[in-house]
Amino acid sequence: MTKVAIFVDVQNVYYTVREAYRKNFDYNKFWAQSTDNREVVKAFCYAIDRGDQKQREFQNILRAIGFDVKLKPFIQRSDGSTKGDWDVGIALDAMEYAEQADVIVLVSGDGDFDLLVNKIRVKHAKKVEVYGVPQFTAATLVNEASEFIAIDKALLLN
Repeated sequence: MTKVAIFVDVQNVYYTVREAYRKNFDYNKFWAQSTDNREVVKAFCYAIDRGDQKQREFQNILRAIGFDVKLKPFIQRSDGSTKGDWDVGIALDAMEYAEQADVIVLVSGDGDFDLLVNKIRVKHAKKVEVYGVPQFTAATLVNEASEFIAIDKALLLN
């Protein structure tokens, strides 16, 4: 059976799906599609923790689906700007699990991941599936992926 490792950039997916469709990403549908006839080696969702109840409930739903949820604290700087991204953490985990999986699934449109996707695909000879909202996914990321899978109506909550 094909082994898969999944890495979901929750913030990126939330904002791009909301902007494009005014809806939410359906993690259950995504899980069913990305794991069909595959053995899950590891599945991570990376999120920012604001500490509110609704967010904790969402994180518990993700855990119930089968994801390990990794959290970073929400940081608001004195100038009003915010910080909270998981790019380095996602890259480190993806490189670590690339050896154990046949397929790497990355859910993000962030072009910063193009080098990571290239490295896993070329150096580790793995298939890399990138899920993203087409109009908000960097062309460089799409080009580096073995397969780009559009997040569209089929992967949205009704």
